[in-house]
Amino acid sequence: MTDKPRLPTGQTLTEDFPVLHCGDIPDFDANSWDFRIFGLVEREVALSYEQFLELPHDRITADFHCVTTWSRFDNMWEGVKSRTVVDLVVLKPEAKFVLIHCEQGYTTNLSLAEFLDDDVIFARKWSRADLTKEHGFPLRLVVPKLYAWKSAKWVRGIEFLGSDQRGFWERNGYHNHGDPWKEERYSSQE
Repeated sequence: MTDKPRLPTGQTLTEDFPVLHCGDIPDFDANSWDFRIFGLVEREVALSYEQFLELPHDRITADFHCVTTWSRFDNMWEGVKSRTVVDLVVLKPEAKFVLIHCEQGYTTNLSLAEFLDDDVIFARKWSRADLTKEHGFPLRLVVPKLYAWKSAKWVRGIEFLGSDQRGFWERNGYHNHGDPWKEERYSSQE
């Protein structure tokens, strides 16, 4: 059995980091920003921006694949791993999925197992610099194994769920899973 190729079928390698999003770039106010952890947890948690900054930070280097057919190799992300955030709460046994909540009502969904992968990170920095507003400052989820719409920008919280609930793009024509090596681009492929 051979390893999967680094560049998925249908993708083109780029050195750029294109900016794509739906809607306006939200304003950020460190004094009013919070990060909520809720849903199927024993006790909900809300962190201020300062409290989030105090969480242990890690770095990962990972490739990034956009459904619009571009890929960028070796991105260095710095932030808080998903496992670190989950350790702040006690999950109820029925929690099997997460819904990531972002500014302006944007959401994306993941299985709990994929959310807890060791390379999933709530990024604050890219290539050693703070994320730009266009790329999700102050906080972007990065899920390297899936298409980039799962790497949601402007994250504000995590909701733990017992059953899968489609997010914004998943309700609007994109595949519910989004594996680049399987070219899971559109809901018509499910």
